[in-house]
Amino acid sequence: MKIEQILRSPAMPVASPSYPRGPYRFIDREYLIIVYESDPDAIRQTLPEPLEPDGSGQVLYEFIKMPDSSGFGDYQESGVVIPAKFQGQHINFTAQMYLDCHPPIAGGREIWGFPKKLGHPNLCVMHDTLTGELKYSGVTVALATMAYKHENLICSHSGLSIACDVTAIEEKMKKTQVNLKIIPDIDGSLKIAQLVAYNLEHITIKGAWEGPARLALFPHVNAPVADLPVKKIVTGLHFTADLTLPYGRVLYDYLKTD
Repeated sequence: MKIEQILRSPAMPVASPSYPRGPYRFIDREYLIIVYESDPDAIRQTLPEPLEPDGSGQVLYEFIKMPDSSGFGDYQESGVVIPAKFQGQHINFTAQMYLDCHPPIAGGREIWGFPKKLGHPNLCVMHDTLTGELKYSGVTVALATMAYKHENLICSHSGLSIACDVTAIEEKMKKTQVNLKIIPDIDGSLKIAQLVAYNLEHITIKGAWEGPARLALFPHVNAPVADLPVKKIVTGLHFTADLTLPYGRVLYDYLKTD
């Protein structure tokens, strides 16, 4: 194998890379997001410095179904996102993620520093209820339910779809997202310790609904989603979208600070 071949490889293993080069396009990506109020002290403890709470006391619990993802395939994920601030800028910090597919776990961790672990999330419609369940090692650690398509956020008039609150959803999706990327060196010391930022691009909202929702989180040592307890449900949001996940940028480097 020539050096040129090695340097052209997008990922390990070189004989069969886990994922191709990006950017990565997602078609018909489906979200269930439960917005809830949590404990301010737990939020503060979860956010890595220099990130700060945004003052809302809110947490987003997400289930995402990705049936058509370039390079990654068909998979689902579930996790915790915390609205926060970085130097006065509003951002979303991804605290935990659980997936059922290797390529996006490997790519997500190695490129953007997504906090991804192997789990078993499932988002589906059970009769009149949109239901999300996350299992880890065979144990349910999160269970979300939302009334199915109660309040349509895309108005219909004369057979044509007219955007209502879709613009607000697009703006939320375009918000800067931040991950804590930690990768060790060969001797076990830290090789990379960064806050990595990215912004989703080329977003098309294809359907959006809001409605009553519930969320139950169960303590688990290896999937500690319940460490951010549910105090009050704010709303449930269900939508489908096409989007592009581009490469990110270093927002803060812990190894280069003075």
